[in-house]
Amino acid sequence: MPALKVENLAKTFPLKKPLFGAARDGVRAVRPMSFEVAEGETLGVVGESGCGKSTLARMLVGLLEPSEGHIEIAGKALDNADPAAFGKLIQYVFQDPNSSLNPRKSIRQIIEAPLKRLYRMNRAERAARISEVFASVNLRDEFLDRYPHEFSGGQAQRIGIARALAANPRIIVLDEPVSALDVSVQAQVLNLLADLRAQFGLTYLFITHDLAVVEAVSDRIVVLYFGAVVELGRAERIFAAPRHPYTSLLAQSAPVVGRALTAPEQKDSELPDPLNPPPGCAFAGRCPRATDLCRATDPPLEQMGEDQFAACHHPLED
Repeated sequence: MPALKVENLAKTFPLKKPLFGAARDGVRAVRPMSFEVAEGETLGVVGESGCGKSTLARMLVGLLEPSEGHIEIAGKALDNADPAAFGKLIQYVFQDPNSSLNPRKSIRQIIEAPLKRLYRMNRAERAARISEVFASVNLRDEFLDRYPHEFSGGQAQRIGIARALAANPRIIVLDEPVSALDVSVQAQVLNLLADLRAQFGLTYLFITHDLAVVEAVSDRIVVLYFGAVVELGRAERIFAAPRHPYTSLLAQSAPVVGRALTAPEQKDSELPDPLNPPPGCAFAGRCPRATDLCRATDPPLEQMGEDQFAACHHPLED
């Protein structure tokens, strides 16, 4: 049984009716997608800004209601689940560690919140649990009575991780968890996340735009473009032997030490207009391999080699 199962999950944001003229369809931030995450696995989610990564993350943790589709955790459908039951299964670590912590509350009050609301723990039980999770993220108990502004970015992110761990979830969604940190601190936080996954048997969804990071920490990677899954496969294969031209474009765009920065060849560097999405493949306007078939028909996600899937009419050779 997978830890997480998503079936035809989609999100459309409605638009206000204009004063003059006909009403327009909403903005489809996430188009129907389906995937599974195995117990103890780290699934990386990559793509450009605006591809739907954060919208997907917020639906998974219940911060946004899906327009369609279903979410299952350990076989339990979360469509109409009690929010407390939802919070015990999946938690969220935000991108900006400082803005995600309430500046008016002490660290103890921040971490106590899920223990009070999800588990109804008394004071002694809360103190024991907080001490346990604080030790697991290598922070001292004396920090608990301080406030968020007193901590560095790396310390604040450890506190955010501790808050997620306090609820004892099975799955943690990590939304760009190290992008706001210095490179040396990034390595420390990534090593900590790896240790916590092994210690507590956690399952991660790791959302990022940093290809080097996601390849290093993930078991599998899903590539999003314009709100849809365009490729899915093993981390060691997805950028070494991509099947979708967009995945190849991402790999070429990543900076490499000693290699001059050059813009990869493409027809158009702009994303499609979300208010007027093109027919067929959304990547056709930027793809050097596009044909009339691509511009007319949206390709389905199909298996292309062992454990690798791509949505492309003219995939790259293995």
